[in-house]
Amino acid sequence: MSAPQLLSWGRHPPFPQTSHPCHWRDALPETLNALFRGHGSTLPFGNGRSYGDSCLAASDRVVHLRHLDRFIQADWTTGVLTAEAGVTLQEILALAIPRGWFLSVTPGTQLITLGGAIANDVHGKNHHVRGTFGRHVRRFGLLRSREGRLACSPQDNAELFAATIGGLGLTGLIEWAEIQLLPIRSSQIDGHVERFETLAEFFTLSDELDRQHEYGVAWIDCAASGRTTGRGVYMAGDFANEGTLDAAGPARLAIPLTPPISLINGLSLRAFNEVYWRKHPRTRRNQRLGYAPFFYPLDGIHQWNRLYGPKGFQQYQCLIPHGQAQPAIHALLSAIAASGTGSFLAVLKRCGTMTSPGLLSFPAPGTTLALDFPQSKRLDSRLFPQLDAIVREAGGRLYPAKDAHMRGEDFRRSYPAWERLEALRDPALNSRFWTRVTT
Repeated sequence: MSAPQLLSWGRHPPFPQTSHPCHWRDALPETLNALFRGHGSTLPFGNGRSYGDSCLAASDRVVHLRHLDRFIQADWTTGVLTAEAGVTLQEILALAIPRGWFLSVTPGTQLITLGGAIANDVHGKNHHVRGTFGRHVRRFGLLRSREGRLACSPQDNAELFAATIGGLGLTGLIEWAEIQLLPIRSSQIDGHVERFETLAEFFTLSDELDRQHEYGVAWIDCAASGRTTGRGVYMAGDFANEGTLDAAGPARLAIPLTPPISLINGLSLRAFNEVYWRKHPRTRRNQRLGYAPFFYPLDGIHQWNRLYGPKGFQQYQCLIPHGQAQPAIHALLSAIAASGTGSFLAVLKRCGTMTSPGLLSFPAPGTTLALDFPQSKRLDSRLFPQLDAIVREAGGRLYPAKDAHMRGEDFRRSYPAWERLEALRDPALNSRFWTRVTT
């Protein structure tokens, strides 16, 4: 029986990965070393939510860690939880929310694994308050092909601790991790929603609301052009002080099959964005939402990546430093609108000044823009080079966890600590991304 084949969430680039699943931590050393000896390298693979090629092994053979999904210990007085690396954030929340705890930092999906959250040092709507996920990791167990098992923390094996957070799975196999959770009194979000007409209004709203609320993010109409460039909807909120502590159930909607072509096109994009923008209020309105639609809107549709058809999609996520953010984001949105492509869920948010603990962590003080594009030859030959030039001139950078096209020189300029990570990289581990941007 052949091993199952795995792909990244964007399905691009199309390099299927042969899965070597591990169900028990005791089996990891043998699997890691066998793949190293037999194929030259491997890579840990979680739940397959990385978008580009950072989760694809250079050998196209991965150690599949999703089955390491056990909880090890939890202290519900302090909110300190220890679990294996294959546990998903959704599984953590199902256990923690009824007991009055939430993730200190969460990205826009709860379907990633704990190990993946550390390896990509994910961030969320409260970066301005709590920084990245890695700031709330107390320690973890790391398996390396030569040294064996190591416990890493800011005090023990500190260099490997920093390299592994945001290290794209290249320093070793994360076996388990201990994290600090956030206390909550309710799983509902009390917030504000307000549409804005221009990009300048977004920055004004962000200046005001980010000081008042734990969470803040904006949806941007990536099809708008001219005087409406940068219009969108701002959402800010906090966990409610009263209410139930209910964990959300699984997705109710599903895309049952992959259509022969992408269903995301210029016509459907413009129509959806116009309706979505106009349905939100001109003036600020209070709202109460469950945490799932606030944090994880796309998780409500199972296998939503199939909407992009058999060629898949690429996500473009960049960060622009504060001083250059408004003109650079305006230029990016103008170029995207002119291309006639993009995604329904284009996200704009600002990052705060908290230092990320990882060597290659993406967030820094500035503004991030993220959106998906149906895969086509035009992306790599025309649109992405145009967007990259804007980001480069503004002193910005791209997010490795979402990337499938970044030039090596841009990566090395944006992440000067890459040589330190290379020196600490486990020789048994390598990815298509790392090979692409460092050689």
